[in-house]
Amino acid sequence: MQYIVIGRDGKDERALERRMAARSAHIELTEKLVVEGKQLFAVAILNEEGKMCGSIIIVDYPTREELDAWLRVEPYVTGNVWEQIEITPCKVGPSFAKK
Repeated sequence: MQYIVIGRDGKDERALERRMAARSAHIELTEKLVVEGKQLFAVAILNEEGKMCGSIIIVDYPTREELDAWLRVEPYVTGNVWEQIEITPCKVGPSFAKK
């Protein structure tokens, strides 16, 4: 099943610092998930100043439990970057779905 995952960073003064500290581990895991077909698309959300303040990720996991297992090891979760996480089932169009 495909899901939209929206992670909103904390709003405190160290939020961007935490994001940047976790970013390389996040990118490393992302690259692995793309190869496995579990992550289809991702973007950073920017604030009015053009700084990263959240993420939108489209994922494809067979079950919600497997998605939750990813979140338990996701560096933006373990690094306390994402303060709020919203998960919504979705259906990715055929031109973007894994082949």
